[in-house]
Amino acid sequence: MGKNGQAYLVGAISAIGGFLFGYDTGVMSSILEMDFWKAYFHNPGPTGVGVIVSLLTAGCFVGSLFAGWLADRFSRKRTIMSACVVFCLGAAIQCGSRNRGMLIVGRFIAGLGVGCLSMTVPVFQSEIAPAHIRGRLVSLQQWAITWGLLVAFWIDYGCHFIKSDAQWRLPIGIQIVPALILFVSMIFMPYSPRWLVDNDRVDEAHKVLARLRSGGNMNDTEVVEELEEIKEAVRVDRETAVRSYLELLRFPIRRRVVLGVVIQILQQLTGINVIMYYASTIFKQSGLSGDNASLLAQGINGVVNMLATIPAILWIDRWGRRKTLMFGSLGCGVTYFIQAVATGATQHKTVDSDGNVNLNMPDGPSYLVIVMMYLFVISFAMTWGPIGWIYPSEIFPMRIRSKANSITTASNWLFNFIIGLVAPILIKKITWGLDLIFAIIMFASIGIIYVFFPETKNRNLEDMEVIFTGSAWAYKDKQRIAEYDNGQHHNIDTKESV
Repeated sequence: MGKNGQAYLVGAISAIGGFLFGYDTGVMSSILEMDFWKAYFHNPGPTGVGVIVSLLTAGCFVGSLFAGWLADRFSRKRTIMSACVVFCLGAAIQCGSRNRGMLIVGRFIAGLGVGCLSMTVPVFQSEIAPAHIRGRLVSLQQWAITWGLLVAFWIDYGCHFIKSDAQWRLPIGIQIVPALILFVSMIFMPYSPRWLVDNDRVDEAHKVLARLRSGGNMNDTEVVEELEEIKEAVRVDRETAVRSYLELLRFPIRRRVVLGVVIQILQQLTGINVIMYYASTIFKQSGLSGDNASLLAQGINGVVNMLATIPAILWIDRWGRRKTLMFGSLGCGVTYFIQAVATGATQHKTVDSDGNVNLNMPDGPSYLVIVMMYLFVISFAMTWGPIGWIYPSEIFPMRIRSKANSITTASNWLFNFIIGLVAPILIKKITWGLDLIFAIIMFASIGIIYVFFPETKNRNLEDMEVIFTGSAWAYKDKQRIAEYDNGQHHNIDTKESV
């Protein structure tokens, strides 16, 4: 870690916000299959399950929209702390639920906190990180999500053996603990130096940068140069300040807003949360008999997801964003296609008296589908998982970063909500057809990334203006960027493409 140890520490602490999202997602996935939960809430059908699952993401959508204003007005740090309080309230209501309505309200309130964290944490991490490790630090958010999923799966597995309502109340209540840890830890974390400069607290920003970059040495050359770059960027930003969200859709910034929205939507259209929310159901359909077997397989899924994110953390700033995303789309698309073929060619679909679907697949194709699910998770975890959060957090100027990221993150949660609502119905109705839909989307996304998304690795946040000037066709813009890198600034067109 060396001189970047403080930046790693601050990035890791704030990443606990991702853990909360991952835990809440994972905990409901297994609880949906718990006998005492089903009995207490009167065996909700696919529509009821979809509403219960998706209300968290509806809250996330609202929370992420408000987070942009909050993070600009009250700072990234205080916004994260406030979100922890809201999340604890929602988790407490869920834990103490007496009926389905109370559970839904609790999930919506918890979603407000998660949505706020999901927008603010990557922005905070991006703003405190040096350019050469920014991707790594923001990747900690996704790694924390995978840890949340993993811990939730195994806590659910252990609680599955409890023969009372504590079977589902305990795993829901436990998530209050990491939220409190994040709240207390953030008290000791610094403010974003870029937010401080933007609020005319330059001396404080200087001290924070020295803490993050040089062990407190305020005379360090890199610290002084970065502070001057931030001050100049803020000065330029103020000349074109965005005063309303509608201005984000106007020239010259709309291109970046569109790219940020598209990458967040595509991250959800990988179908990852269908796997995470309904893994137990899918494993059962594929032939794993018994609750213990499907829960165990889901726990292994969580381990795979967590481990596969590590290569991205280590090497994402070397691999780059574009090639990594295209590789991920290819891997996800191939695994989905194989699942669709194996299921469609061998299933003999039946529905039992409780409405549960059984595909009655032979052992060979059944195990193939399960292996493909694991390979899909690996492909996602190494690529779309972290970069879906990294890219939007780094492409916007300081004055609009929070507002723009609130829009891009809200689009992620909107599609998460839609997918969470309709997925249980589609899993039951069209089974393998859903895999085929996701495969087509993934193959199409390869072309979208190649044509439209510029490379952003190892760039200072203040240099993004150069990356997003010129042609909107990213694959044609390599020569212009190369000229900039070689110091030929006089050849650079500074007008941002529509």
